[in-house]
Amino acid sequence: MTSFNSGAQPQNRTPQSIGFLLLDNFTLISLASAIEPLRMANQLSGRELYRWSTLSADGSQVWASDGLQVTPDASMYKAPALDMVIVCGGIGIQRTVTREHVSWLQSQARQSRRLGAVCTGSWALAYAGLLDGFDCSVHWECLASMQEAFPRVAMSTRLFTLDRTRFTSSGGTAPLDMMLHLISRDHGRELSAAISEMFVYERIRNEQDHQRVPLKHMLGTNQPKLQEIVALMEANLEEPIDLDELAVYVTVSRRQLERLFQKYLHCSPSRYYLKLRLVRARQLLKQTPMSIIEVAAVCGFVSTPHFSKCYREYFGIPPRDERVGSNTAQQTSTLVPITQSLLLAPLAGPMSALHQARNESTFASVRI
Repeated sequence: MTSFNSGAQPQNRTPQSIGFLLLDNFTLISLASAIEPLRMANQLSGRELYRWSTLSADGSQVWASDGLQVTPDASMYKAPALDMVIVCGGIGIQRTVTREHVSWLQSQARQSRRLGAVCTGSWALAYAGLLDGFDCSVHWECLASMQEAFPRVAMSTRLFTLDRTRFTSSGGTAPLDMMLHLISRDHGRELSAAISEMFVYERIRNEQDHQRVPLKHMLGTNQPKLQEIVALMEANLEEPIDLDELAVYVTVSRRQLERLFQKYLHCSPSRYYLKLRLVRARQLLKQTPMSIIEVAAVCGFVSTPHFSKCYREYFGIPPRDERVGSNTAQQTSTLVPITQSLLLAPLAGPMSALHQARNESTFASVRI
């Protein structure tokens, strides 16, 4: 197996020590996503770059949200010397953070430890006052409550956020991306890319990638018409539906339609529709080998210049620059059907209704 030695780091550098503080009902996938890159960094480099230990308040077993029990290496009070502490949260984070957790985390901050969190663990850091003035990521289910509870924390829907000595990540596999970026900082991009390959991880996502927050979470259950309209928009990106037709289909007036978007989504329907198409275009540019012309057509733009103009205005860079620094060129042809399935996934619900309401041939263009 290939061994990677970072020229930027001295061979005799002391391994970084990371403590993972496990809170009750933590999500196991987030913990594994954070630890596994460290293991693979050691394996591929042929030396111990990182050490890690799992911690709990008193050293006793901690239940993960899937029912598995994890026996920590130590209590947090008997932790080995640490360079970084990462809080692993999960379900019911507000109930699992104790006064002891808060006091210990504050003591780690006073000792200049770097502090991080995965899934909902950011709540614990914010509750301890350790994210005031910092940008922060957290799982989308916890986003609204944190915004309300901690106004001095700059909340974000980004997958992960690296802000000075605070490293926070949303849930699922997002901690993997965060740790790969930290490894890249410490030991070079070549090592993090090799780790990604070992995990068959097709693209290392960056800080500009955002969580997809379900609209029903943002709106609650009180706006079924708006949710239905957005579902239709998402299902018809290649040939956008006229707004008057959308209004007719969900039995509201054009004026009511515009009021709904302004009140709850803070933009016009046409602007929101354009955003959906541009976000999909960005996904295709980053995750597939499709040409810019093909991406423009699939996302409903009548010409490539118009697509490029809209893209630059929204993202700040032209489409051709989006792939700079990404590993798109390394993607294999197997990505194409994966991407197609992602695009087709939202069609099933709204399209079945559309075929009942309108001539099927009109919507034959909703395809890959």
